[in-house]
Amino acid sequence: MNRTIPTLVGFSAILTWSFLALLSTAAGPIPPFQLAAMTFLLGGSVGAASWIVRPSAIKSLRQPWQVWAIGTAGLCIYHCAYFFAIQSAPPVEVSLIAYLWPLLIVVFAAFLPGERLKPHHIAGVVLGLAGAIVVITKGGSVGLADGVKPGHVIALFCAFVWSGYSVLSRRFGQVPTDVVAVYCLITAAVALTLHLTLETTVWPQTPTQWSAIAILGVIPLGAGFYAWDYGCKHGDIMI
Repeated sequence: MNRTIPTLVGFSAILTWSFLALLSTAAGPIPPFQLAAMTFLLGGSVGAASWIVRPSAIKSLRQPWQVWAIGTAGLCIYHCAYFFAIQSAPPVEVSLIAYLWPLLIVVFAAFLPGERLKPHHIAGVVLGLAGAIVVITKGGSVGLADGVKPGHVIALFCAFVWSGYSVLSRRFGQVPTDVVAVYCLITAAVALTLHLTLETTVWPQTPTQWSAIAILGVIPLGAGFYAWDYGCKHGDIMI
């Protein structure tokens, strides 16, 4: 199978995620778990809506428990943690740290069957890490603008979670992307439970905040996830 198109599809997901921090900030001071519940409900609904015209896709949801465990844990843990991190540390710094996951994917993917770490992969990892350090430190000494905050540590945790989820998804390449809709809906349910247990509900106050949440759910946390799943399973994951 030609990997070019799936790789480009996967890359399109990264483009949508470049707006994640901006939209999360524009959504206002919505509690992290509440924001995750709202956006993942929208993201899951995007995929589930397609089953109306593709009823046969529902049959593909019969999958081993490992598929559901990895998918749900990857989406739920990463994004609940990310939304929390972005509200407890500077969004730009959080995003840069969390987005070390592509570098980790290159390293972890080397352990997949048929993949191996090549010199240009290593060079890319080193250059990417160096670039992230330069941007975070603004060219100064190694350190963060206002010291290390919990959000920075959580952002690093996010990088490991998402890279692990992405690489493990490759091992289930035969599983159709329709399962991602269920991942999102389960994640929304988990996030809602955590929100009702731990947080106080805060509704968006302006049309801009509502719009940011809607776009966040439909594009980065909706279409972006489906594109990423397809790209990871069928494209060149090392790229």
